[in-house]
Amino acid sequence: MTSMYTRSDSKVEVNGFEARHYDFFMNLITGGTYPFFIRWVVKDMQIQPADNILDFGCGTGRNISLMKKYLSEDGRVTGLDIGAEMLKQAQHRFANHPRVTIEKRRIEEALPYQDEFNKVFISFVLHGLIQEDRLKVIANANRALKPGGEFLILDYNEFNLKRSPLPVRLAFSLECPLATDFIYRDLQAMLTEQGFDGFRVHTYYLGYVRLQVASKVA
Repeated sequence: MTSMYTRSDSKVEVNGFEARHYDFFMNLITGGTYPFFIRWVVKDMQIQPADNILDFGCGTGRNISLMKKYLSEDGRVTGLDIGAEMLKQAQHRFANHPRVTIEKRRIEEALPYQDEFNKVFISFVLHGLIQEDRLKVIANANRALKPGGEFLILDYNEFNLKRSPLPVRLAFSLECPLATDFIYRDLQAMLTEQGFDGFRVHTYYLGYVRLQVASKVA
């Protein structure tokens, strides 16, 4: 399936007032359910105490705060983002946590990691990229993971928007147009083509959101 979108259509980069108050807005747009939802997601990640985790698009570091609770002294998390406001918040949040590192890197560009991580996590970022960049992100995740490591993608599920309830259609009218392109893509096929298998899926919000887990072929 070809795409008619360009990078100018993306709204994945959050800046300014929205970035400075991003966690508040996430709570607001989810009707106050986000704190409970993301705890459920992190539990479903099945984090092991010694895991080395890479977070693509870590934002303010809110999700990392939950992940690190599952880690022992042998585990660590590296978060990547590009927004100045987001990076500032994340770096401040983990200033005294030696096992958490926050770096400024674009996840669709070449990354310096290879066979290093047990898990790569990405939350509501992939849908906001053009298809070409989505494939680059998947390739970066594959390269960064150890054989058998897991790529965990938290994002919209595949569904027919035209047949969805009115609240869902209204929500997508405010979303990045690339989100509509994303929900009609076969994510598992994309992952299979780039060297992943061993899929498992967890769904949330009546099935409109999923955690797609895929293992790097050993």
